Amino acid sequence: MSQKLRVTVWNEFRHEKESEIVRSVYPNGIHTAIGEGLGADFEVTCATLDEPEHGLTEEKLNNTDVLIWWGHKAHGDVQDEIVERVHQRVLRGMGLIVLHSGHFSKIFKKLMGTGCDLKWREADEKERIWVVSPSHPIVEGIGEYIELPAEEMYGEHFDIPQPDELIMVSWFEGGEVFRSGCTFHRGQGKIFYFRPGHETYPTYYNEQVRRVIRNAAQWAAPTTREYPKYGNHKPLEVIKGKANA
Repeated sequence: MSQKLRVTVWNEFRHEKESEIVRSVYPNGIHTAIGEGLGADFEVTCATLDEPEHGLTEEKLNNTDVLIWWGHKAHGDVQDEIVERVHQRVLRGMGLIVLHSGHFSKIFKKLMGTGCDLKWREADEKERIWVVSPSHPIVEGIGEYIELPAEEMYGEHFDIPQPDELIMVSWFEGGEVFRSGCTFHRGQGKIFYFRPGHETYPTYYNEQVRRVIRNAAQWAAPTTREYPKYGNHKPLEVIKGKANA
């Protein structure tokens, strides 16, 4: 592993090309705003849907410690072969941070094994994201809550497996709540789902949101342990009364 964590920010990069509203908020793409928010402590590169192999070649993924994923309108356009490639890298230790509408991405649904559905509403609502696990490193430097003046609402029930850790819970002006910061382990990989980030709001310029993503990238970094050996295994000791085969 290089001295700096190698983070790849993946984005569909479709909304920004098709919508003037989204382009006015993220003129250089959502991925650029997320990448800039990570700062100089990371080696950051970006990849987008319409690049060859969606920008996620074998070489690219093999040189990625943590992958950040933002998708929304084109989940179905992601090739299954690339999804399987990312899946295998996560099982072997690559960290994965899934943002906002990435809950419906093929890779997140594959890793969760559930439908990952939820309630939603676009009504410019205040969102208050409460920290419910204040000792967790993902919320280091964050106060009791993050308040966003306008966001898309996501509401329970969120069809995911029971999280390994629940870090944050959102409340919305319309009355709903949502598990907005959840961690999971799959194989040797660590996964963090973080709810905020609708494309028409400047959420990824919010310093507290950026701090959470930076912290999550550090938390999700791979360990230096070797990948476990599987399959037929010779005994470590002589089995009494039998010759080792």
